[in-house]
Amino acid sequence: MSAQSSAESADAAHFDVVVVGAGFAGMYMLHRLRGLGLSARVYEQGSGVGGTWYWNRYPGARCDVESMQYSYSFSEELQHEWNWSERYAPQPEILQYANHVADRFGLRRDIQFDTRVERAAFDERRNLWQVATSDGKAVTARFVVLATGCLSNARKPDIRGLDRFKGPVYHTGHWPHHPVDFTGLRVGVIGTGSSGIQSVPVIVEQAKHVTVFQRTAQFSIPARNAKLTDEERSWFRANYPEIRRFAREEAKNGIYTELPDRGALDDGDNERRAKYEARWQHGGLTFMSVYNNLALDQAANDTAADFVRDKIVEIVRDPATAKLLTPGSYPIGTKRICIDTDYFATFNRPNVTLVDIKADPIEEVTATAVRSGGNEHELDALVLATGFDAMTGSVAKIDIRGRDGQTLNQKWAEGPRTYLGLMSAGFPNLFVITGPGSPSVLSNMIVSIEQHVDWISDCLVYMRDNAVATIEAEEDAESKWVAHVNEVASATLYPQADSWYMGANIPGKPRIFMPYIGGVGPYRQICNDVAARGYEGFAMTAAEAPRKVAAS
Repeated sequence: MSAQSSAESADAAHFDVVVVGAGFAGMYMLHRLRGLGLSARVYEQGSGVGGTWYWNRYPGARCDVESMQYSYSFSEELQHEWNWSERYAPQPEILQYANHVADRFGLRRDIQFDTRVERAAFDERRNLWQVATSDGKAVTARFVVLATGCLSNARKPDIRGLDRFKGPVYHTGHWPHHPVDFTGLRVGVIGTGSSGIQSVPVIVEQAKHVTVFQRTAQFSIPARNAKLTDEERSWFRANYPEIRRFAREEAKNGIYTELPDRGALDDGDNERRAKYEARWQHGGLTFMSVYNNLALDQAANDTAADFVRDKIVEIVRDPATAKLLTPGSYPIGTKRICIDTDYFATFNRPNVTLVDIKADPIEEVTATAVRSGGNEHELDALVLATGFDAMTGSVAKIDIRGRDGQTLNQKWAEGPRTYLGLMSAGFPNLFVITGPGSPSVLSNMIVSIEQHVDWISDCLVYMRDNAVATIEAEEDAESKWVAHVNEVASATLYPQADSWYMGANIPGKPRIFMPYIGGVGPYRQICNDVAARGYEGFAMTAAEAPRKVAAS
């Protein structure tokens, strides 16, 4: 079996593996499948690679994990040849990196762009997936791998009259692929999650006036972004072996940083504040790693939350605005903490207005304004920074049918059910990369992506070497894993927040904590142990006879 050219693949209409999505997960999956000698076709609804970073082009978009860590580790040459320019890479540079990877490893010939996978049905008689795509074609494959991404299904809010607005309306998760000029315009930004917090300070530099509509105040830490020096890049490269090992095995979130050895209340007030101040000045997500119990103990969490609240009050000059921007309804870190550049200071500008839509909900959008609390906010353009249907939304858009015609959406109607976040019972030979029930969005995504792709690849080798036709999660193992995910989450403060981790941003979506919070290192060990015990918790069927595969 060998990777095929696109022409050969189109003629054969059969692949060993169909991969859905050409983001960082889909690209690495394709690379590994080629190394195994398996034929593969990747379907990507966008016109290029990059996944999240192909669609999210809004002003100020950048990663919240340091670029030297938010990068592939599978190729030593790639690690040394690519020069990141900033501590936190902006979206255009991350997309350039994705394109470099696609070109360097010749991935494009097995990727079909501008094509959605609309249906995938398992043929139990032949043990094959029948896959239908938006171009009217159909192919078969032994395996389907969903590399659809956790944050790739942009959520358009259900606001009365939104379709009547006469000005341009942009969604941060589906931004135009051409420059957007807000010069001289009155711009409304609805939503203050990560994309709102990143985009507002950039938009106000152009716009005549910006009105920010906030439902929930957010905790945000300064990024302290800066240009990377040659010395900093050289240090990372020299220490990559230990940095990567630490991220995989020891770091709870897959990010290299100093691990705390004590709780927040083990230090006195002055020492604790000094530590928070040092991390605040350093910037970034590692603020939450100052102490080891911030996600577990409310009193400990309060010390970190109060520190950030005090910082907001110090930065924002108007007391009423500062009060609105100060979070108070959930523990710090239980929503993904935001990383910003001058977000709070932006509200000191005369051309920025903050509207509290928790107190005064948006009533409707008219042709020229947003009406909230009986007030008309006249606008020329609207930006919807309303996030995503996270973790399950992209999968839910595909009509996936497993054994007995059951759809995945039917099975997940009360919340997603997986074993290890990798497979769902009743859906043989269907893998999910960084699916619900795995660390995914609670981690450095590249670390979790590589772990899942490597695990799936090893599993496919095991099946080939042992003449296994199908693999699927056992219902009992799945139920126990779902219970374990919930048990671990309930021991933390995370379920106290109405976050997208819980699906709380999507009306009608079941409230269930979707990612696994037990940590990247422990999770990796669990997955390795399952494989070492002959894929414990997975049911397998033997191949009846050698299967004829696609011509090489």
